[in-house]
Amino acid sequence: MTLCIMREPGADADVPLPDYATAGAAGADLRANLPDRGAILLPAGGRVLVPTGLRLAIPDGYEVQIRPRSGLALKHGVGLANAPGTIDSDYRGPLGVILMNMGTQDFTVTHGMRIAQMVVAPVLRADFRLVQALDDTARGEGGFGSTGSG
Repeated sequence: MTLCIMREPGADADVPLPDYATAGAAGADLRANLPDRGAILLPAGGRVLVPTGLRLAIPDGYEVQIRPRSGLALKHGVGLANAPGTIDSDYRGPLGVILMNMGTQDFTVTHGMRIAQMVVAPVLRADFRLVQALDDTARGEGGFGSTGSG
């Protein structure tokens, strides 16, 4: 499967395209591509849209999921405000990542930094049908915490 990528006008071509860090990686790393090759301060408790300098042409029947990087989450409390974020196959605009700082210290996003990962996934579309009753299951209406703890 091929995913076509275009750089935004003015984006730094030296920032690598998304790539898989290891042979078994499901997600390809996305990097910050910042105007003037600067930095963005992400204050504790804050959120910011970080540009990647990219646009995607996702084939019909697929989506791209934007997911947090576990290292940023563990070491700095930095994740995504909408994890996972979904990029639809018909979107052709700029690809940005909404980072959120859940940590106690300010965090600086630097030019070229790996900020998130993207996973290409197939999409199934449902046929929604209104019915008068649903089939029974062993769980039934049991909600949050209904299956016990541990």
